[in-house]
Amino acid sequence: MPTLRQLRYLTALAEERHFGRAAAACHVTQPALSMQIRELEAELDLVLVERGRGASVLTPDGTALAERARALIAGVKDLEDFARERRGVGSRRLALGMIPSVAPYLLPRAAPVLQAALPGLELKVRETQTATLLSELAAGELDAVIAAAPLAGEGIETVELFDDPFLLASPASAPLAADDPRSLPADRLLLLEEGHCLRDQALGACELSDLTTFGATSLTTLLQLVAHGQGITLLPQMAARDLADRRISLARFPEPAPRRTIVMAWRAGSARRRALKDIAARLAAEATHDA
Repeated sequence: MPTLRQLRYLTALAEERHFGRAAAACHVTQPALSMQIRELEAELDLVLVERGRGASVLTPDGTALAERARALIAGVKDLEDFARERRGVGSRRLALGMIPSVAPYLLPRAAPVLQAALPGLELKVRETQTATLLSELAAGELDAVIAAAPLAGEGIETVELFDDPFLLASPASAPLAADDPRSLPADRLLLLEEGHCLRDQALGACELSDLTTFGATSLTTLLQLVAHGQGITLLPQMAARDLADRRISLARFPEPAPRRTIVMAWRAGSARRRALKDIAARLAAEATHDA
C-alpha cells in the first residue's frame, strides 16, 4: 500500500520536476527520495516518472496520481488540524498565500491583526501567482489564500475582504485624465506579464482582449517605467497608498470606477474554518476602518 511519505515525495517531484530539488524541498537526500518513488512505482505497477539527466517529467499516470495525492495529503492535514482543534490546542502555524500585487501592501496591516487573532502565531507567507496558490491550498500546503476574485476551484470557501479601486498612473510630465478606461491609449498601456490576475483585470477594465507589449514582473517595475515616461498603467489603490514618487501622476476614475475585489479563501472542509473566518472578519474590518 502506498505510504503518505511516498505520496508527499511524488507531489514534490511533480512541482520541482527534478529529483535533487524535490529532495531538498522534502529535507531528505536524493537517493532516499528516488528509492521511495521507485518503491511506489513497484507497489502500483506503474511507471510514474520519465527519468533523464536533467529535469524529471511525470508520465500521464504520474501526473494523475500526483493530483489525487495532493487531495489525500490535504485531507490528512485537515484530520490533524481537526484533532488539535478538538483537544483545544489549535496549531499556531499559519501558512498564508498572497498574490504579489497584494502581499507587500496588505501584509504590514494584516500581520498585527493575525497576531491578535492567534496569539503566538507562527506566520509563513507564500507570495506567488493565483494558480499556484490555489494548487498549494488544495494540496494542504497552505491554510488560506488572499487573492483577487473570482477564484476558480472546487472545494474552497471564500469571504470578501474589501474592494480595491484602480487608479490611473501616468507620467507627471504628461498626465492623463482618468475618464473612461476604455478610451485609454492601448499602445501606451503597461501591464504585468501573463499569469498575473492583475493583467487580466486591467485588460477587462479597458475591454481589451490582450496586448503584445512588454510584461513586467512586478508593480514596482511598472511604476518605474511610468515614472520614466514609458507609458501608463492601472494601479490598485492599495499599492498607491504610500507612493511618493513625484514623477508619477495619479488620477481617480469616475464612478463606477474599475476595481478588483480582494477575498480570502480556504478549503471548505478545513478544521480551522472557524478561526479562518474570524481572521477574515478582522481583516475586512481593518480594511473598512482604513478606507
